[in-house]
Amino acid sequence: MYGTHAIEHESSRTGRWLRVHRLRATLLIALVEGLLYLVHALNWWVVVALAIIGVGFWWYAGRTSRSYSVRQVSWIFAASQLLVLCVPIAFAILKAVAIGVIVLFAIVALFFLFRERP
Repeated sequence: MYGTHAIEHESSRTGRWLRVHRLRATLLIALVEGLLYLVHALNWWVVVALAIIGVGFWWYAGRTSRSYSVRQVSWIFAASQLLVLCVPIAFAILKAVAIGVIVLFAIVALFFLFRERP
């Protein structure tokens, strides 16, 4: 009996497959939508709206649905939209850090330039 799993009550074959593969599906969806955001095919507000819709759908319908497949699909949709929402935030943070590093290099270069005596 090693390696066997108990089948959850009221689960379907599709729902069980989604449960096993939901992390992979979430990451794939987030990767595709994140790339769409980075190439400016998706607007910031579209990303925010999709995240709100995804979490709202999961919170109000997905968690309490009698269908195991709907619960899994709503979880995948909500999680992927929240991951996509992290892309613009991470991009803004990385951009600010890059600007800070460039400013720091400029200040150091100015220090050495003004320190040099003719």
